[in-house]
Amino acid sequence: MLLVVDVGNTQTHLGVSEGGEITSEWRLATVRHRTSDEIAGLLQGFFSLQGLRLKDAIDEVGIASVVPRLTQQWEEMCEKHLDVQAFVVGPGARTGMRIIMKNPAEVGADRIVNAVAAFDKYGGPCIVADYGTATTFDVVSAEGDYVGGVIAPGIEVSLEALTTRAAKLIKVEVAEPEHAIGKSTTEALQSGAVYGFAGEIEGIVHAVWRELGEQVPVIATGGLAALIARHTDVISYVDPYLTLRGIELVMRRQQRS
Repeated sequence: MLLVVDVGNTQTHLGVSEGGEITSEWRLATVRHRTSDEIAGLLQGFFSLQGLRLKDAIDEVGIASVVPRLTQQWEEMCEKHLDVQAFVVGPGARTGMRIIMKNPAEVGADRIVNAVAAFDKYGGPCIVADYGTATTFDVVSAEGDYVGGVIAPGIEVSLEALTTRAAKLIKVEVAEPEHAIGKSTTEALQSGAVYGFAGEIEGIVHAVWRELGEQVPVIATGGLAALIARHTDVISYVDPYLTLRGIELVMRRQQRS
């Protein structure tokens, strides 16, 4: 089985792929000082819940990471505990997609695999909206080229900044608001987050549509994508496994080269 790992700044999303389909998935907090041994222990715990032994179950690993220190720890974990050399998406990887940017190397691995997976499944042109630490919007052309995108502050990062800077505001969980007009501070913050970021995607997507000259499909992914999608009409598809599938696609393209 293949273990696919998306190491983000806030969360790490991992899943098991069998026959090109994600059969199990987990999310855990990204902790920058976590060691390879700690990673192995966490993974074994997940697999034990399914009656599996990690080393026996996994024979391939694909990784996309935006946290260099943890990239190294994941690679070390694979060698030490799985006897596997992990594939890491990075500069020089054969993605099958042209990156039409001033500096292609500065585009995050997660954004590239999202674009690859979106074009493979939905075709182009299209827009990928990924709700992570940052909210990113990536544009793929009809020919399957990565042509650029937009980076905005993420929902949880924005709320954390607000509650840190405003003494009387409390930290709240991002959740479905019961009312647009909040009847408490918690409700008001939740309403502002959900409706505010639903409005954000509409503004950004309409600006991109105008520049493209057509209304292209929008694919949303990331932990909060489904929540935001319920409050806007511009999202065409919610695909929670987009990044994980993109890692596998890029990995397979190296093997066929």
